[in-house]
Amino acid sequence: MAKLKMKTKKAAAKRFKTTGTGKLKRNKANHSHILTKKTTKRKRGLRQATMMDKTNEKVMKKILPYR
Repeated sequence: MAKLKMKTKKAAAKRFKTTGTGKLKRNKANHSHILTKKTTKRKRGLRQATMMDKTNEKVMKKILPYR
């Protein structure tokens, strides 16, 4: 009997990218609305993507099995 394939959680697949070394890259939160009260420096920092935290990475790897 063939082993079943795991399904990728599509919500996570849209939000995270895998780097060449296998780490997960994510976008920062708080950059979609209510931007008038945030400083220019803060908004500029929110534009850059960052790496996923080590504590969450193991769980995310299960959700994204083929990435």
